Amino acid sequence: MTSTDLETLHAGRHLSLVRRGHWEFATRHAATGVVGLVAVTDDAKMVLVEQTRPPLGKRVIELPAGLSGDIVGEESESLITAARRELLEETGYEAQDVRLLTEGPSSAGLTDEMISFFLMSGLTKTGAGGGDASEDIIVHEVPLAEMPEWLEEHRRAGWAIDPKIYVGLFWIEHNSRSLGDKGGA
Repeated sequence: MTSTDLETLHAGRHLSLVRRGHWEFATRHAATGVVGLVAVTDDAKMVLVEQTRPPLGKRVIELPAGLSGDIVGEESESLITAARRELLEETGYEAQDVRLLTEGPSSAGLTDEMISFFLMSGLTKTGAGGGDASEDIIVHEVPLAEMPEWLEEHRRAGWAIDPKIYVGLFWIEHNSRSLGDKGGA
């Protein structure tokens, strides 16, 4: 299938609602990709972010993430460059090592968006984080050994937990040798 078989039902500033055959879904314009960051500190903590997500009307705990190619003049930004930029912007960390883990649909029935997951390691805190001027991000550094309980405690207290965190935990465990055996989630 091609983009020519899409019928635009509504075009907003960042997203369009389109139809392909009988299926309606959202598509993002003014971005070339999405990055999800599995960031692990040298002392075996996973770096997560918390922010209010208007569609849910509540705070959500997530992997650091963002768009590539969404900055005017930087439309050809690579996914790795976007991953590094988003990690610093959202968490204040810079990564010595960045490795593509996998990619896949973020919500296959709702959008054509694909997300690329990167393992970010060799982290050094160089900034405050917190996101850009449009974001209100809180950074959490959670020991991997405490992660299941920490997530469940926050879920019970009313936060939404993005299930992509569990994708990150899988990849941390799967790559524990390259992380110096810091897995254990």
